[in-house]
Amino acid sequence: MRNPFRYFNSSPEVIRLTVMMYIRYPLSLRQVEDLLFERGIDICHETVRFWWNRFGPMFAAEIRKRRIYHRSYSRWRWHLDEVFVRINGEMHYLWRAVSYGADEG
Repeated sequence: MRNPFRYFNSSPEVIRLTVMMYIRYPLSLRQVEDLLFERGIDICHETVRFWWNRFGPMFAAEIRKRRIYHRSYSRWRWHLDEVFVRINGEMHYLWRAVSYGADEG
């Protein structure tokens, strides 16, 4: 696969940080520009928009792929059984957590 960042003067880390800041947090393009300027990165809000349009789908696909990969390890489901019982005239709360695999239903 060819490097999608090869024609850009900025590093891939800066591009990824910029796009993720815009996507992850409820910030405007100009707010992202201001936050990056405070960190010593001087870019225009139109650059943020361009990078978001160009690299956003690629980063989203990577995130989805990681979620699917991690989800395969967490196929366990949990069920909580709880009941109040009276023992020797006193009320007691009993509970137990039961786990089972996703395919066992």
